Amino acid sequence: MKFIVSSTGLFSRLQAISRVINSKNSLPILDCFLVDLNENGLSITASDSETTLTTSMEANEVEGWGRFAVSSKTILDALKEIPEQPISFEVNMDTWEIQVRYLNGKFNLMGRNADEYPNTPALREEAVSLSIPANILAAGINRSIFATADDELHPVLNGIFFDITTEDITFAASDGYKLVRNKTFAAKGDEKAAFILPKKPATLLKNLLPKEQGDVQIAFDGRNAIITLESYVLTCRLIEGRYPNYNSVIPQNNPHKVTVDRNAFISALKRVSVFSSAAASLIKLHLENNTIQVSAQDIDFSTSAEETLMCQYEGSPLSIGFKPTFLVEIMNNIATQEVMMELADPSRGGVILPTEQEENEDLLMLLMPMMLNE
Repeated sequence: MKFIVSSTGLFSRLQAISRVINSKNSLPILDCFLVDLNENGLSITASDSETTLTTSMEANEVEGWGRFAVSSKTILDALKEIPEQPISFEVNMDTWEIQVRYLNGKFNLMGRNADEYPNTPALREEAVSLSIPANILAAGINRSIFATADDELHPVLNGIFFDITTEDITFAASDGYKLVRNKTFAAKGDEKAAFILPKKPATLLKNLLPKEQGDVQIAFDGRNAIITLESYVLTCRLIEGRYPNYNSVIPQNNPHKVTVDRNAFISALKRVSVFSSAAASLIKLHLENNTIQVSAQDIDFSTSAEETLMCQYEGSPLSIGFKPTFLVEIMNNIATQEVMMELADPSRGGVILPTEQEENEDLLMLLMPMMLNE
């Protein structure tokens, strides 16, 4: 079997799909790429048995068809330093010996029989399909992935919840402390449906989608999803279980509304949080007369800090505590110059919103407070 491909084209695709491969695999074959050359062209696959990413590319001067597996680390390291040029692969399908020729030289390596490679699961007949613009899917994942959990006891929180209706799609994520609800009206389903996309395939999509144009096709049943991009197909196991009712935890009546410059607020939080106790990791916000006082202290080491920012706030005085790292994370995932916080009382979650929603979007974030020792 012979074929010729672009060296940099091959390397960039191999690098993209290699992110699927785990550092330690239960099946040794999963340390390899699966290379498949047939009448439809050249496809290369990487898998960890739960998530599979396949890419296709053009091959020239093809002689013979077949499948083989090759060590992902060896081929990536070998191709890394080869500048853009055509490279030819010649594979002996009896001995699995691979010879790769390029402008100034060649290298030989051993492949493996591809029959051991696990098959990608097919979807059941009742699978649901939808189409979503690549930029909308990218925005939905980017804004919500940071709020997913790493919780073995509540696995449903370890992914992004896609809540699909005939009018919109909502991306929701929560770890029990912070919550993101990002609703887009730029995409919708043909029927009401939902699935939970695990964090690993969501992260892979986050890296692939910025280079994509056009629409992404998503098909899913109760167990698996197949997400088809321009040059890649991602197949993954979904998280099974019932996602909590995220709307029910969002407080509705929040009389205390404060608008503050986002970047100034982030900088103040980072400076002041240095002086919070490592155990509690708590900062206190005190709102009064168009000012917001950010303060922290560590009684054990007799350190403290406070900073006052101007803001828009005309309600009664209010003090509330938050974990600073979570609050900074939320602020970093909102794009507007100013943010609005809507607060009810020190024991209920604070709703955080952009002052202006982007077109066809409704973004809301929520952060649970921490108890103040006063």
